[in-house]
Amino acid sequence: MPQIAPIGEQVGKYMTIPESAKGPAIDPAKGHRIQDLGQGLDMVTENVYQSMFLVYDKGVVVIDAPPSLATFIPKAIVYSPSHIDHIGAASGRGGKPIIIAHEETKRLLARAHDPNRPVPTVTFKDSYVLKVGGKRLDLSYHGNGHEPGNIFIAAPAQRVLMVVDVIFPGWMPWRRLALARDVPGYFAQVEQIKAMDFDVLVSGHVARTGTKTDVATQSEFINDLKAAAAKAPGTTKPGEGLNSADLGNPWAYFDNYIDRVTIQCGNSLTQMVATAGGV
Repeated sequence: MPQIAPIGEQVGKYMTIPESAKGPAIDPAKGHRIQDLGQGLDMVTENVYQSMFLVYDKGVVVIDAPPSLATFIPKAIVYSPSHIDHIGAASGRGGKPIIIAHEETKRLLARAHDPNRPVPTVTFKDSYVLKVGGKRLDLSYHGNGHEPGNIFIAAPAQRVLMVVDVIFPGWMPWRRLALARDVPGYFAQVEQIKAMDFDVLVSGHVARTGTKTDVATQSEFINDLKAAAAKAPGTTKPGEGLNSADLGNPWAYFDNYIDRVTIQCGNSLTQMVATAGGV
């Protein structure tokens, strides 16, 4: 049965990527691919980052501008988060586009003073309906999870939902739950997404779009994670195995305990997956 490597032992290699986590291949000559989501809505990706754009009769609305996709994205913008990896190419779109975002995103970007991430020109608190050329996007805020201001973008006619850095179709979340600023809020947002009505999820990362099944899988994973994390502190003995020379060092004592709690939690999750036949 798979085990997490002991402290200090180097991981030899990563697991082989399962077919379920892969997306369509990228044409090397283009460096990106575009996926038609219906009725003028498209996703653009280089199979690491994802952006979405809505074409209407007089222009284009873009949701996020990751630097890696800068040369493939037309002009105009909605910000989902404030993070530079998702909107760092915003200034390169040219002209003076209307930039729509949550009020918390404006606050964070005003503080950052980053010329690559222009401050939004239109903000909202709870929800905003964007209607252009007969097309519609519903923007909504569900509190701090991944970060303050990270919004949900729904295209109801296309039955598409875009939420960045919360669900990772075919993958576990990146380290520390994708650097979630509010872990209980992050957990709550997974359940909110699970309850929403959509067919296609654009997650901002990974090589393919997601489904309701992907959301249900991540919900199951984080519930297993919570159960393992609740159990591990009470079944890990503080100070056990600590080098005797470090017994008088309170930080070494605490660090050793936290590391072993983490390893036990990881082992528990690995065993759950192995028992379920996932690895």
